[in-house]
Amino acid sequence: MNKKAIGSKWEAAARDYIKMCGYEILYCNYKCSIGEVDIIAKEEKTIVFIEVKFRSSGRYGTAVEAVDNRKQQKIRHVAAHFLMTTYHTESIPCRFDVLGFDKEKITYIKNAF
Repeated sequence: MNKKAIGSKWEAAARDYIKMCGYEILYCNYKCSIGEVDIIAKEEKTIVFIEVKFRSSGRYGTAVEAVDNRKQQKIRHVAAHFLMTTYHTESIPCRFDVLGFDKEKITYIKNAF
Protein backbone atom coordinates (compact mmCIF):
# COMPACT_ATOMS: atom_id res chain seq x y z
CA MET A 1 0.00 0.00 0.00
CA ASN A 2 1.45 3.41 -0.97
CA LYS A 3 1.54 6.50 1.27
CA LYS A 4 -1.51 8.09 -0.33
CA ALA A 5 -3.60 4.93 0.15
CA ILE A 6 -2.44 4.63 3.76
CA GLY A 7 -3.27 8.28 4.39
CA SER A 8 -6.73 7.87 2.84
CA LYS A 9 -7.41 4.83 5.03
CA TRP A 10 -6.56 6.69 8.25
CA GLU A 11 -8.38 9.86 7.22
CA ALA A 12 -11.51 7.74 6.64
CA ALA A 13 -11.03 6.24 10.12
CA ALA A 14 -10.68 9.78 11.48
CA ARG A 15 -13.94 10.87 9.83
CA ASP A 16 -15.72 7.86 11.34
CA TYR A 17 -14.29 8.68 14.77
CA ILE A 18 -15.28 12.36 14.54
CA LYS A 19 -18.83 11.45 13.49
CA MET A 20 -19.04 8.94 16.35
CA CYS A 21 -18.12 11.79 18.73
CA GLY A 22 -21.17 13.69 17.47
CA TYR A 23 -19.44 16.30 15.32
CA GLU A 24 -20.80 17.50 11.99
CA ILE A 25 -18.10 17.31 9.34
CA LEU A 26 -18.05 20.44 7.18
CA TYR A 27 -14.98 19.79 4.99
CA CYS A 28 -12.34 17.14 4.47
CA ASN A 29 -8.94 18.12 3.11
CA TYR A 30 -9.77 21.83 2.94
CA LYS A 31 -7.12 23.43 0.72
CA CYS A 32 -6.21 27.01 -0.05
CA SER A 33 -3.06 28.76 -1.26
CA ILE A 34 -1.69 28.75 2.31
CA GLY A 35 -2.00 25.02 2.99
CA GLU A 36 -4.45 22.34 4.05
CA VAL A 37 -6.48 21.22 7.06
CA ASP A 38 -7.45 17.56 7.21
CA ILE A 39 -10.93 17.95 8.74
CA ILE A 40 -13.08 20.95 9.54
CA ALA A 41 -16.01 20.03 11.75
CA LYS A 42 -18.60 21.65 13.95
CA GLU A 43 -19.31 20.75 17.56
CA GLU A 44 -22.34 22.70 18.71
CA LYS A 45 -21.38 26.34 17.88
CA THR A 46 -17.62 25.74 17.69
CA ILE A 47 -15.71 25.26 14.44
CA VAL A 48 -13.07 22.56 14.99
CA PHE A 49 -9.95 22.31 12.83
CA ILE A 50 -8.58 18.78 13.12
CA GLU A 51 -5.14 17.58 12.07
CA VAL A 52 -4.91 13.82 11.52
CA LYS A 53 -1.62 11.95 11.86
CA PHE A 54 -0.68 8.28 11.59
CA ARG A 55 2.49 6.52 12.70
CA SER A 56 3.16 2.85 12.05
CA SER A 57 5.99 2.83 14.60
CA GLY A 58 7.22 4.96 17.46
CA ARG A 59 10.64 5.35 15.88
CA TYR A 60 10.14 9.08 15.27
CA GLY A 61 7.76 9.78 18.16
CA THR A 62 4.02 9.51 18.43
CA ALA A 63 1.55 10.68 15.82
CA VAL A 64 0.40 13.68 17.86
CA GLU A 65 4.02 14.74 18.45
CA ALA A 66 4.39 15.13 14.69
CA VAL A 67 2.19 18.25 14.79
CA ASP A 68 5.05 20.63 15.56
CA ASN A 69 5.01 24.42 15.96
CA ARG A 70 5.54 25.00 12.24
CA LYS A 71 2.58 22.77 11.33
CA GLN A 72 0.42 24.43 13.99
CA GLN A 73 1.19 27.88 12.61
CA LYS A 74 0.27 26.78 9.08
CA ILE A 75 -3.02 25.32 10.32
CA ARG A 76 -3.82 28.57 12.14
CA HIS A 77 -3.29 30.53 8.91
CA VAL A 78 -5.46 28.14 6.88
CA ALA A 79 -8.14 28.38 9.60
CA ALA A 80 -8.10 32.19 9.42
CA HIS A 81 -8.48 31.98 5.63
CA PHE A 82 -11.39 29.54 5.99
CA LEU A 83 -13.19 31.72 8.54
CA MET A 84 -12.77 34.89 6.48
CA THR A 85 -13.86 33.33 3.18
CA THR A 86 -16.70 31.25 4.62
CA TYR A 87 -18.07 33.42 7.44
CA HIS A 88 -16.44 36.80 6.59
CA THR A 89 -15.13 37.10 10.14
CA GLU A 90 -12.58 35.51 12.45
CA SER A 91 -14.83 36.13 15.48
CA ILE A 92 -16.34 32.65 15.54
CA PRO A 93 -15.58 30.23 18.36
CA CYS A 94 -13.04 27.73 17.08
CA ARG A 95 -10.40 25.35 18.35
CA PHE A 96 -7.59 23.18 17.06
CA ASP A 97 -7.58 19.45 17.76
CA VAL A 98 -5.21 16.65 16.85
CA LEU A 99 -6.27 13.08 16.13
CA GLY A 100 -3.39 10.63 16.15
CA PHE A 101 -3.24 6.98 15.17
CA ASP A 102 -0.27 5.03 16.48
CA LYS A 103 -0.79 1.67 14.83
CA GLU A 104 -4.28 0.91 16.19
CA LYS A 105 -4.17 3.25 19.23
CA ILE A 106 -6.24 6.43 18.92
CA THR A 107 -5.26 9.64 20.70
CA TYR A 108 -7.63 12.60 20.42
CA ILE A 109 -6.55 15.91 21.91
CA LYS A 110 -9.07 18.75 22.10
CA ASN A 111 -7.56 22.24 22.20
CA ALA A 112 -4.20 20.74 21.25
CA PHE A 113 -2.77 24.18 20.42
